[in-house]
Amino acid sequence: MSHHIRLSASDDALVLVTGATGHLGGYSVVRLLDEGYRVRITIREPAQRDEVLDRIRQGGTDPDGRVEFRTAALSADDGWAEAVDGARYVLHHASPFPFTPPKDDDEVIRPARDGALRVLRAARRAGVSRVVLTSSYAAVGYTVKPDGRYTEADWTNVDDDLPAYHRSKTLAERAAWDDVRANGGIELSVINPTGIFGPLLGTRLSASTGLVRAFLTGAMPVVPRMYFGVVDVRDVVDLHLRAMLHPDAAGERFIGVGGPSISFFELATMLARHLPSLADQVPARELSDEEVREAAKTEPALRDAAALGGQVPVISNEKARNVLGWRPRDVRTTITDTADSLIKHGLVSA
Repeated sequence: MSHHIRLSASDDALVLVTGATGHLGGYSVVRLLDEGYRVRITIREPAQRDEVLDRIRQGGTDPDGRVEFRTAALSADDGWAEAVDGARYVLHHASPFPFTPPKDDDEVIRPARDGALRVLRAARRAGVSRVVLTSSYAAVGYTVKPDGRYTEADWTNVDDDLPAYHRSKTLAERAAWDDVRANGGIELSVINPTGIFGPLLGTRLSASTGLVRAFLTGAMPVVPRMYFGVVDVRDVVDLHLRAMLHPDAAGERFIGVGGPSISFFELATMLARHLPSLADQVPARELSDEEVREAAKTEPALRDAAALGGQVPVISNEKARNVLGWRPRDVRTTITDTADSLIKHGLVSA
């Protein structure tokens, strides 16, 4: 199978991007414009237009004349027919990410699942060629396997005691595959990124970049023993473009991970070595598995760590490499670029 696909636009193709106010969505728009595509962006409210345009310019790209906007929300049908009209491809990034646990999991699950189905159905009716759905490693590897090895064949069990976000991503992705299997009429490809790090396009923090900032500002003196995958936002965008265009990507899911799993404490060590002047700010101690289990009883943020029980997952990116020719940056480069970006945007004082 050939990896050599042309990622730049060969004609006047239009790509619809949802979730462009986020870390990944902003980079997707910049990359698509750089590759010569026309881009249409869905926003929940008109006031977000200027924020998105500013982020595109922060990425070093001039959006003038090649970006248009439509208003549509994951929780309503209104606007989706207009959003997909004339688009050849859709990159569906939008999905709720709660920074604090919701009172009711359905506050997160319903817009994620129903929004994915709204996008697919509107895209099918409009004759869109392919939808690339951003799922998550949360839909792959949060049901612990004894051997600790995870590929695209694995699924998180939504009946496990998991945070709402993990369940929402799993249920949304399953619903999307079920819809395509039942109704056909459109190609679907899914990307399952691990923790998305990398430089910012502005001062808005994502969960992952916010974690790095917390490490560099003394906000987290201790961390749980927990291992996780890291991937660079720029590489996740590259993976989406490959999945959008490669003939062999239709009907497939691809894990996006930059290299071997690292722990929070290893992340702290990387940051301390890169920025010695801030070394005394980074976490200085790692909680034991027993301490994590005990703390998770009263601290929802530690549920993930407790559930994974200190396992070092071996997360495969072989499928993305072998099928799509994807070549991600190494994890250290991603983490240090994230730290440098936080300093550049004035979010961390060096």
